[in-house]
Amino acid sequence: MLHYKSQYRVFMYPYIKALHIVFIVTWFSGLFYIVRLFIYNTEANGRPEVERQILQSQFNLMIKRLWFGITWPSAVTTLFLGLWLLYMFNSLPNWLVIKLCFVFGLYLYHLSLHSIYRQQAQGIFKYTSQQLRIWNEVATIFLLAIVMLVVVRQGMSLVWALGGLAVFILILLSAIRIYKGLRTP
Repeated sequence: MLHYKSQYRVFMYPYIKALHIVFIVTWFSGLFYIVRLFIYNTEANGRPEVERQILQSQFNLMIKRLWFGITWPSAVTTLFLGLWLLYMFNSLPNWLVIKLCFVFGLYLYHLSLHSIYRQQAQGIFKYTSQQLRIWNEVATIFLLAIVMLVVVRQGMSLVWALGGLAVFILILLSAIRIYKGLRTP
């Protein structure tokens, strides 16, 4: 029985890992694009009434299809496959524990986007397009942190990793500010 279980792990692990990566990619694609649609939907509020109605009707349809057709299913499948991979691990190395903390934060971010989805579906626009642009970059920060942890692992010093992440965040915020300056006449 023990031999069968280890053969199963050796055989299945690469397939489960590959599928996990595929669904991570589709999940992040949804996370990145959904906020862009929130931004466009918000900016449509400044259009004349007829144009606003047409645009927001189309954006709401696109948002709903993306959110429930790609993003949520990818998030759930990623979670399921990730738990399956965790089951296959014999122990949890430190880097994986830290990664799981970032993944937990990413799911909280996902839930915050669901809240924005529900608000916009009801015609409530609490955030400006500039605030949404900043919020859009949170997924980028999670992506960078998680990928670096998985790829670099033990070769990464915690101090250098946090410092690098802080510098990356400052660069992103600067880029957003520069973009805003270029957009505003």
